[in-house]
Formats: sequence, C-alpha cells, structure tokens
Amino acid sequence: MVLHLTYNSKLETRNSKLSITGSKSETNRLLLLQALYPNISLENISNSDDSEVMLQALQKLATDNWQLTTEIDVHHAGTAMRFLTAYFAIQEGKEVILTGSTRMKERPIKILVEALQQLGAEITYEENEGFPPIKIIGKKLTNNKVSLPANVSSQYISALLLIAPKLENGLELTLEVEITSIPYIKMTLALLNEIGIETSFIENKIIVKPQFTIHNSQLTIESDWSSASYWFSIVALSEIGTQITLTSYKQNSLQGDAALVEIYKNFGVTATFENTTIILEKVENPKLDSSECELAKQTLNSQLNNSPDIAQTIAVTCFGLGIGCHLTGLHTLKIKETDRLEALKNELTKLGATISVTNDSLTLEPSEIINESISIKTYQDHRMAMAFAPLALKTPIIIEEAEVVSKSYPTFWDDLKSIGFTIASHL
Repeated sequence: MVLHLTYNSKLETRNSKLSITGSKSETNRLLLLQALYPNISLENISNSDDSEVMLQALQKLATDNWQLTTEIDVHHAGTAMRFLTAYFAIQEGKEVILTGSTRMKERPIKILVEALQQLGAEITYEENEGFPPIKIIGKKLTNNKVSLPANVSSQYISALLLIAPKLENGLELTLEVEITSIPYIKMTLALLNEIGIETSFIENKIIVKPQFTIHNSQLTIESDWSSASYWFSIVALSEIGTQITLTSYKQNSLQGDAALVEIYKNFGVTATFENTTIILEKVENPKLDSSECELAKQTLNSQLNNSPDIAQTIAVTCFGLGIGCHLTGLHTLKIKETDRLEALKNELTKLGATISVTNDSLTLEPSEIINESISIKTYQDHRMAMAFAPLALKTPIIIEEAEVVSKSYPTFWDDLKSIGFTIASHL
C-alpha cells in the first residue's frame, strides 16, 4: 500500500487527545513472564504485530496438540525471536524450529545461542551458522554462570534475564565490553523486581535469584515512548502554540526512549505531565545553545546509545526544521529490520539532504531545501514509515509499504487523519 500524505491547514490539535498502545518492549517482556508465571494479569497490552506474534507463539506451546517438532514463524519480530529462543530453551521435552522472514534470517542470533549453550541448552542452526532458523530442544538448565558481549543488542541480555528466575540455580551473568542500551536492561530487571524476583546489577555483573512461584500480580503496561516520538516530531514541525495530548505515560518511565522529553526541548517542544497524560506543546522555534552548536550552525549533537530507536525520528525532525545533527551510539541500527543508517541516508538524500553515516553515527548538514512529493522507501521497517510521515507538514510526501506500521503502531495512519492530515491510498 502506497500513501500520499499532505497537510494544507493549521493542525487542529489544541484539544486533541490520542491513546497510544502499550509499550511493545514492556508487553513482550511481560507476556513471557506471564507464560512462566500464569498468575500475572496484564492491562494495556500492545496491539502491535510483534506482541501478537509473541502471544500466539506462547499460546501455541500451551495447546494440547503440540507436535514432536513444531515450526513457529515470528516474521519480522526481532524481539520475539530473541525472547522466544530463550523461552523455548527451558521448555523440557518440547522441540521447536524458530524461523522468520527473509530479513530475520539475516539478523544474527549467535551471541544469544552461545550464551544459552553455556547454560546447557540444545540449539542448532537449520540453515546458516549464527542465523535463524534454529532448532531448539527444551531442557532443564542447571548451569547458572554465563558471559556474553554486551555491545551488540540488549535483547540478548534481556532474553536471558527473563528466564533466569526459572533456572534451578538462577543466573549470574557477566557482561563483556561496553554495555548497549542500559535502560532496556534496567527495564527488564525492574519488571522482575515488580513481581517479587530478587536481582542485582553491580558494575558488569547481573545476578537473578531463582524463584519458582510468585504472588498474584496485576500490572498495567505504560504506553510506548517510541510511538510517542512521531507526535513529538509533529509538534516540533508545527507552528508555535500547537498542542497534542498523549496517554498513558509515566514521568519516571522505565523506557529509554523517554529521553525524547529532554531532546525535543532543543526543538522548542515542552512535555508537561498530568497524572498519566503528557501534553506536548510547541513553545518556541529551535534554539540550540552554544554547547550544542558547531561554528554557530544549528546542529544538534546527541548520544543515543541508550535510545537508538528514536534516531530516525530525530534525524527527520532536524531535516524538516532545516537544522543539522550529529547522532552517535547507533551501531545496533545496522541489524534492525533494515540497516537503518543506510536507509536514512538513502531516503533523506532523495529529499535533498546532505548526510553521511558510519557504522555507529549519522551526520546531517543544515539545509533549507526539501524536495517535494518524494516517494519514501520503507524497507519493511515500521520506523522508516512513521519517522518520515511528519514531513507532510512541510511538503507532500509519499510513503511506500505503509502497512508496515502494524508491526508496532497499527492505528498510526488513523491517528494522523484525526488531527488533520490528508491521506490518499493506492494499493
């Protein structure tokens, strides 16, 4: 599906209020914990494709007609691939082949597999060494000490932590080299703590104590901050005075992408919390202070090691505002749904940007030119589609494979229409 986006009038957002789906990151962690501890009940579960894939896979295990070896296809869901690999490794007597899309078969999983094998797991590769599909034969894991590189994906670490309390001797995890996306690791530990599991995280060592039962727990999942980023961008690209209200968010969030609040102050956007709502308002035009400028040019410098998923949104916001940016800590973007750094470079260049990327950074030069009616390729990546959509406030824009947003935010296009965007669809 190809969408043509335009916007020809002032945003009608002063009284608009959008309910954002529950955090995909929290939902997928809690769905796995709920499978391990059935007396957990959840509210505000994400309606994303990724979470639906997680739920279906976990429910499939619970059915009575489980075959000797069952294949589970997670499609594009990277989080589900990592978390389910760990989960199925401890399901004694169950055999599963875990597979996914063509792109998923190109995304590495060797680090996680080797860590699980250190614990005693039985996992083999069905096609290419180090990549899905993988065959998992569930076993009781008694080893409790493991180490792994922590600079590739925090999801490998979280996958191990989530199954840790169900291991006979718990888990002692040593993290090697620089740690990536610490907020996501802390989110996992905080959710374990919330259901009564004892953990510690000191220097580069994480310990999770074994716990086979927990008290009844009812948890409400916070809305997704990554999804909120597109509304931050829309407000930043709008006129002063524009407001949008989002629910349901916590001021002391577990999600690393809550860094949006501080970052978007640079673009003149304030975020005011009222109970579980957050009011976004454009109060001034971008005004970067001297510490964030290079040669007096309007250039934002931001280290996103703890929140790489908002890099696309920030880069497009900067381009739309005519300012530059230098974003670092982006090495994990190379192994996402697409190589997000190269994808950003390709599509922003088509729009008229001067941009360069390395293995872990992106540099965008300030520019006042935005080419009109450019067709944006999304590379089967939901964040590419949603990050570029706010540019319709500046110029007509075309989004290819627009249906990909269902991976994390199925109602995104409907929500855009509700605040005044005009969207024409072509199959």
